[in-house]
Amino acid sequence: MSTMRAVQAVTAGAPFALAEIPVPAAGPGQVLVRVRACGVCGGENIARHGALGTALPRVPGHEIAGEIHEVGDGVTAWRTGDRVGIGWHGGSCGTCDHCRQGDFVSCVDRKIVGASYDGGYAEYVRVPQDALARIPDALSFEEAAPLMCAGLTTFNALRNSGARPGDTVAVHGIGGLGHLGLQFADKMGFRTIAVSRGRDKEELSRGLGADEYLDSTEGSAGHALTALGGAAVILSTVGVSPAQSDLVQGLRPNGRLVVVANDHRPLDIDPELLIFGRREVTGWYSGHAKDAEEALAFAALKGIRPMTRAYPLEQAEEAFQGMSRAQYRNVLVP
Repeated sequence: MSTMRAVQAVTAGAPFALAEIPVPAAGPGQVLVRVRACGVCGGENIARHGALGTALPRVPGHEIAGEIHEVGDGVTAWRTGDRVGIGWHGGSCGTCDHCRQGDFVSCVDRKIVGASYDGGYAEYVRVPQDALARIPDALSFEEAAPLMCAGLTTFNALRNSGARPGDTVAVHGIGGLGHLGLQFADKMGFRTIAVSRGRDKEELSRGLGADEYLDSTEGSAGHALTALGGAAVILSTVGVSPAQSDLVQGLRPNGRLVVVANDHRPLDIDPELLIFGRREVTGWYSGHAKDAEEALAFAALKGIRPMTRAYPLEQAEEAFQGMSRAQYRNVLVP
């Protein structure tokens, strides 16, 4: 075993290309993981376009599930054969002020899997040991992979939102992130409201745990939320700034809009909504490996599962291009 199949971003903006590249060896503090499944995420655009200083060629992919194939010197917490997941956050320096305070995702030298180093669109991936999360036996690799980013982000945002069991929580957008956010919100004990365009996702949303459903094409979703008593938290999983701006009106006093997706446009918000109701607009950024491990454990415990479609590695470009049509998470199975 000297080479492996891998999908690379070779030229900025060009389609992904299948290649045969050397299998990396696990160095000190590192592990080599046999990739069994890797979710397809919009974050792969970083590698695709060579953004954030990403050096090309680069193997993308940061929703990884697999088995440890090799451990490097100094690795004591992990063994060959362990089932592990690897997400967006690919390691921290451990010594900067943020790390010393336990805020590892704010590390000044944080690594992004599939951008800072090669990711999971391959048969093997080499990562630092602090990037690993343990996968419960109850989850298959194909189920675990999307939970390493889409699941982690929604789980972590909700559990840190300040909402308490019984509070009203709205999930904006029922797609790759939102269909998991609905399940997490329901299992966390919130009165859960799904917000989406049209009525075609209403039945599915209710089946995933929504107590109410709002069609945002029928008028202001913010006003409709107010009519239902207002939301303590709105989790926005769709990057549409005008829609997010409208949703602020649906927050009850002291409510919070949590943004986990954006379209790179400013939010136009009436400051009176913030001042007089003490409403907040905030964001949430992924999570570290321990956060991911807790998201996986909660999903296994409560029966939360992503809806997936599997593709072979050779069809990575097709799977990437089909993200917007997926119901709801495409997964590569090398």
